[in-house]
Amino acid sequence: MRGLTHRAVDEAAGLPPGSTSNLARTRAALLELTLSRLSELETAALAVAYETQDLATLPARIAEAVHIQVRDSRRTLARYELALEATRRPELREIYDRAGRRFRDPAVAVLAALGSRDPVRHARQLVVYAEGLMFDAVCGAGAVPTLEEIRAALDDLLAGMLGPQRPPA
Repeated sequence: MRGLTHRAVDEAAGLPPGSTSNLARTRAALLELTLSRLSELETAALAVAYETQDLATLPARIAEAVHIQVRDSRRTLARYELALEATRRPELREIYDRAGRRFRDPAVAVLAALGSRDPVRHARQLVVYAEGLMFDAVCGAGAVPTLEEIRAALDDLLAGMLGPQRPPA
């Protein structure tokens, strides 16, 4: 977090000194812009997961989205840093919570369409599982899972949530 400064952003973007401070006058504003941008990037990366309501392809689509996040560990680490910062800054907490709803709400809709008996609870479990997997791969002691390993794990998780009506993988 200490490395995220107006000067560092100017340098990384190849902008003249002071350019970033024109958009974000304070450190708090810079953190808010950063978190908002990370949320946009993650929403785009995860959009593929919510483009289907076909149970046969859902695990693969979610696995692709999670795998993108694991492979792009710098972006994922930055979000985790900002998540911790949000525990100390209410203005970031609001942005972080709003971003979280952009992932949970579509998951609720997809799981409801697929016959979940409790789509709100199942969506939370799905997001928590994916977050835990990403955290373990990026920050924890776990190995980085392959796309197929993520898909198999999600297949098992969704089978448990959606029950026997689920077609075999």
